Amino acid sequence: MHKPFFITAAILGALTVAMGAFGAHALKAIVPTEALSIYETAVRYQFYHVFALAITAILYEKYPNKSLINACASFIGGMIFFCGSLYLLTIKAATGIEWLKHVGPFTPVGGAFFISGWLQLAWGIKKG
Repeated sequence: MHKPFFITAAILGALTVAMGAFGAHALKAIVPTEALSIYETAVRYQFYHVFALAITAILYEKYPNKSLINACASFIGGMIFFCGSLYLLTIKAATGIEWLKHVGPFTPVGGAFFISGWLQLAWGIKKG
């Protein structure tokens, strides 16, 4: 197991649960339904990729190669750019801070990180 990435997954898992609870209880009272839907998408994708990160960290013990390290880094990058940009867009909806609208283009960058992570995971297992 790659301990640093597994620990990161555990911490991000706790953060994801907290973000989900915040959205379900506090946020829904202050943002429009569309913004809440965007927020829920961010939480859902973060949750999926926390598990992808943890599983990849575990698989590293059996398949120790650079592709699995890159996959872990890509999953984290995806969470930062994809989920992070969606969280910031939700903050824009809640606060009206206009400059936050400029984070929208980071969302597909995060999506590319997620796709890269999955492909690197497949390649790393194939290389064995």
